[in-house]
Amino acid sequence: MTENPKRAQRAGHGADTIYWDPAKKSYVGAVSLGYAPNGKRRRPKVYGKTKTEVRNKIRDLKKEMQTGVKAPANYTVADAVNDWLERGLKGRDEKGTIGKNRSMANKHLIPFIGKAKLKELSADDVDDWLDDRAEFLATRSLRDLLAILRRSIAHAQRRDKAARNVALLVTAPEGRPGRPSKALNLEQAKAVLTAARPSRLYAYLVLSLLSGVRTEEARPLTWDHVFLETTDGIPPHVAVWRSVRKHGETKTRKSRRTIALPKQVVEVLEEHMRWQKQERASRGMEWSPTGRVFTTRGGEPLDAANVRRDFKAIVKKAGLKPEWTPRELRHSFVSLLSDHGIPLERIALLVGHSSQSTTEAVYRKQLRPVITQGAEAMDDIFAEDQEGEDTEGQEEGDAVA
Repeated sequence: MTENPKRAQRAGHGADTIYWDPAKKSYVGAVSLGYAPNGKRRRPKVYGKTKTEVRNKIRDLKKEMQTGVKAPANYTVADAVNDWLERGLKGRDEKGTIGKNRSMANKHLIPFIGKAKLKELSADDVDDWLDDRAEFLATRSLRDLLAILRRSIAHAQRRDKAARNVALLVTAPEGRPGRPSKALNLEQAKAVLTAARPSRLYAYLVLSLLSGVRTEEARPLTWDHVFLETTDGIPPHVAVWRSVRKHGETKTRKSRRTIALPKQVVEVLEEHMRWQKQERASRGMEWSPTGRVFTTRGGEPLDAANVRRDFKAIVKKAGLKPEWTPRELRHSFVSLLSDHGIPLERIALLVGHSSQSTTEAVYRKQLRPVITQGAEAMDDIFAEDQEGEDTEGQEEGDAVA
């Protein structure tokens, strides 16, 4: 006796249904989600090539409803990143924080996973993307990229455009070794300053190298914070109270500091002031005691690109490889002081670090064992060379006579 095949059971009232639609040539899943406020039944549909695909879509749809998040079907990773850059960083420096993050996202994130739908992005996708980038980027850059993705998805979550943040499940891999910061030795430092002498960046470089101010602190420096003529035994000094960061704040509280200036810096800044007044007068512009110390030819504030471009040309003229950066003048300042016997705690105060441990961690390759404490170290360091030049000049004069 032949058994009759079992008839497919009809889905119960209110249950989910999966069936084949010949017209659409795909499986259809009808999901029961109760009733809308107007009393109309809510029964959205999902489609797939297989029943398994439809079941997964039904499950995801129910999760979205349970969490109250309905992620847009066509909302991509690129959309999330661009939304975060446009709306999630309001009030930040356009050329600094926003510009840096936008550049990294446009180069290393959006071209590789930007087209992926955010609701379908998996932790494996993120892992694969970072592993690929690890062949080209340093570990620090990979961590920054992952942070951009995490914050972009978190921003989307706050706007009910993402149910979960899969980037939080991923750890940045080890990348290529980054280029370690270097320090100019004394001969190289002298060569750079000699090459910079005809440049309008000369005073900027002298101040950076001989006082250790950060490039972001030198660019916004104004003349009313530079004290070249003083009384009551107070040495000439510069008040480092501002930077190009948001709201003009310095990097840390202890970065706000007053630094005594070596004689060579005082002389160079006095010459720079006279030259700037003459330049302003020749252009019909009024010189202001509250104006910027370092500007472009048009009197506009310097930006990082101006400084990097001109410094690269100066380094090349000095006979060094063009890989040096302006921020390494600060590393050179630490190295020269350490070589001259200045204690670590004194160096930490001069560079505006919150603690000695910061100085040790950031400049560990530039620090040497120290024994004694020196005063006016930079005057001593660079005076030796100046005395040698004066002696040579005198000998040449005697020979001519």
